Amino acid sequence: MRRDYFTLEAAGVTADEPDQPVISVAYEGPTEEFEERLQRGGGRLDGEAVDVTYRLRDPLEAETPMGVFAVSDRVTGEYVLELNAEAEPIIAVTDAAGGEAESGQYRLVIETDDGTRLAAYDKSTLLVYDGDGELLRERSLIPSGVEI
Repeated sequence: MRRDYFTLEAAGVTADEPDQPVISVAYEGPTEEFEERLQRGGGRLDGEAVDVTYRLRDPLEAETPMGVFAVSDRVTGEYVLELNAEAEPIIAVTDAAGGEAESGQYRLVIETDDGTRLAAYDKSTLLVYDGDGELLRERSLIPSGVEI
């Protein structure tokens, strides 16, 4: 699956937007092949079955830091999708969802480029790593009681 088949946007990340933060991923490639990645054992992967991560390639202090956003099957470890994305929308979501007054939750929506929804997951974990693979706890969403 090519990374350039995907684009990422964030919403619900400012005080003006009352909704929970949302990461929207638009897919512009062959749909049948991608839909197979969203399944395991004949059923659709649910929110408990996927992990969401972001690994920086550039330091956050860079002018436009970039990284790799990934969704993987929690059981098999296989990537459902990977895409190159700017850090700003990811950090905006973790900041908006992780504030003390917030729920710690965000929604991940995966759609085709024509708006057909392929999957939607309500998530509370989003792990952010630096370029060396070290977990950035202060930039990640980690529910209380979860040990990493």
